[in-house]
Amino acid sequence: MKQQRRKPNYGICRGFLIPMGFPVACFESGLNYTPQSGDNFIVTYPKCGTTWAQHIVWMLQNDGQALPLGKNINLEVPHLEEVGAEFVAAIPSPRFIKTHLPYSFTPYSPDAKYIYIARNPFDCVVSFYYHTQGFVKHYDFADGTFDEFFELFIEGEVDWGDYFDHLLSWYEHRHQPNILFTTYEAMKKDPKQQIIEMAKFLGNSYLEKVKNLEILHSILEHTSFTKMSQEQSRWSSLRSPEMTPFIRKGEIGDWQNHFSQNQVARLTDKFRKKTAGIGIENLWPELIPISMHF
Repeated sequence: MKQQRRKPNYGICRGFLIPMGFPVACFESGLNYTPQSGDNFIVTYPKCGTTWAQHIVWMLQNDGQALPLGKNINLEVPHLEEVGAEFVAAIPSPRFIKTHLPYSFTPYSPDAKYIYIARNPFDCVVSFYYHTQGFVKHYDFADGTFDEFFELFIEGEVDWGDYFDHLLSWYEHRHQPNILFTTYEAMKKDPKQQIIEMAKFLGNSYLEKVKNLEILHSILEHTSFTKMSQEQSRWSSLRSPEMTPFIRKGEIGDWQNHFSQNQVARLTDKFRKKTAGIGIENLWPELIPISMHF
């Protein structure tokens, strides 16, 4: 008899699988949030540089000050689907808001701004696996294997749905003037330039801040992997302490330590089929397996 594959525990709202700790009422109200002029959204599929970007924009807003111990980034730059519309609306403007929603579900206004960060799917699934395994109360998947999680990821049976549907939904809107589309890999390659690009996108007041080299260097230092891997209660206070840390590796290419040849072929094949003729593979020309290029 075929052994049944283990799955994380999920809630569900509007067809989305969601972490068990997320109140469905908050998720629902988050979908109905009305963006205001001055709202700035950090948009990602899970595990694509979300917390990194949250800290960057928080430091931009706070003149290069790092988020201090005792504060939680998800209260400062709240997750819309977790806390709900009322919580977000109560924050003074300009607001910085996190979301994992695909484009069609994201509360949209031409007067709001959206920073979208994409990450190659190979590293994304590895990071997502450790994330799911580590939040024991949310998912009850502490003993789940990477192979089991990979099957769920490739079928789109994880929280916030299919990776490729999410990426494609934002990629086709990347040229809109109120959307800044970038990648985790670009942030790793040249974090200084990416911080400057974010500041420029957010407006002249932020651009003026990074012209101050003291502020710019502080943001570079305190949003580095070395600094963010310290005092991790700032990013999450719910992760089970015996599991891998929330800020785990921050590497590009760690997927090679986890994938079988069959998994490489299958994810490559899905990538090819979902993105044929669109050009998304050009986002990661040196990082995705050579068989991906077509």
